[in-house]
Amino acid sequence: MRKKFIWLLGIIILIAIAFLARDAIRTAMFNVTGEDGLLQSVRGTFDYLINFTRAMPDTADSIPTTYAGVNPFGVNTFLEQEVEPAKRDRSLQMIAGAGFKWIRQQFPWADIEISGKGNFADCRNPPCIDAWGKYDNIVELAEQHGIGIVARLDAPPKWSQSVTGSSAPPTSPGDFGDYVAAVATRYKGRIKFYQIWNEPNNYPEWGEQPVNPEAFTSLLCEAYRRIKAVDPEAGVIAPALSPTISLDPGPGPLTGLNDFIFLQRMYDAGAGQCFDIMSAQAYGLFTGPTDRRMRPRNVNFSRPMYIRDIMVKNGDARKPIWISEMNWNAVPDSVPDKRFGQVTLEQQAEYLPMAYDRIRREWPWAGVAFTWFFKRAGDSEKDQSFYYFRLVEPDFTPLPVYEAMKKYTQGK
Repeated sequence: MRKKFIWLLGIIILIAIAFLARDAIRTAMFNVTGEDGLLQSVRGTFDYLINFTRAMPDTADSIPTTYAGVNPFGVNTFLEQEVEPAKRDRSLQMIAGAGFKWIRQQFPWADIEISGKGNFADCRNPPCIDAWGKYDNIVELAEQHGIGIVARLDAPPKWSQSVTGSSAPPTSPGDFGDYVAAVATRYKGRIKFYQIWNEPNNYPEWGEQPVNPEAFTSLLCEAYRRIKAVDPEAGVIAPALSPTISLDPGPGPLTGLNDFIFLQRMYDAGAGQCFDIMSAQAYGLFTGPTDRRMRPRNVNFSRPMYIRDIMVKNGDARKPIWISEMNWNAVPDSVPDKRFGQVTLEQQAEYLPMAYDRIRREWPWAGVAFTWFFKRAGDSEKDQSFYYFRLVEPDFTPLPVYEAMKKYTQGK
């Protein structure tokens, strides 16, 4: 009887301790799973503990990288879609006001060399205007607000393609090289970093044709050679690959090649000699930035660690990773597409600063991390989940996540 009483008392004490420490326990589970729900946190903690049964990525944290010490706060912009220069100016003013020091801005080939090789006139809505004018304005305004630019170079014009598709690669890598050289020449010393393409392992981003790591590597190396010939000090950034477990190179709108396989084939084709900085996507999707569960088939915030592991294995430990896109999707219930996950506006505002904090504390090989994204020019995409990554509404109304980042950067 006495033994039963002692056992019962012990169980009561354990239950009481668990009850009193429930907040600390929940916090501890969130810090390894990124899960807010109790059942999800319990299951996720078990998954996390299984990490120790398999080899973890080698991120070579003790090896110093190039381009170290850069300000880590960046944001993606669509300034080329703003018709009024005053709105570009206001965007950059608000971006600087929130503590962002970098923008990742597309310089679409199809919007610069529009109708034919060597023709930089925009005659789509007569009278003809200088196609460079809009981009000159973006560069000038960024300089005025103390913001650096990573220029994303892609989106070939139709005249350069033999395959129909807005993202189809050009028939001639040399034509792409000429465009890249033209951009680098025009903005030499003003734009210091160029990213070549975006997600080439994703079927739609490769012009809706089967993806091809070797063909992309040829394009990357052509761009690298041409940029360095014009501006040896410019940094060339390899594109972020779409995080996917697919092994189907296409065709099909949801197909593509696994990012790890694609990257290794790029290295095998000689890509290691053709970029200065690697990039990666760091979307949390369905879990928060503290999700530390490591599975090659998981797409979570920790996935860039696998990209780093591949770099280390290929002798590129001294090159950094810059995060091209990261954020959480505050899509409302009224939009049925939840492919990017779903968080509340309050969770989005909590998670994004936490993501920057983790990068700064735990990933010494990571440089600039670009939030996806500042704003869209209009609200015609409100029926699409993509729209709800924004920090600011089209009319410049700031969302909670914008204010949270402003508070975070000022505190640091």
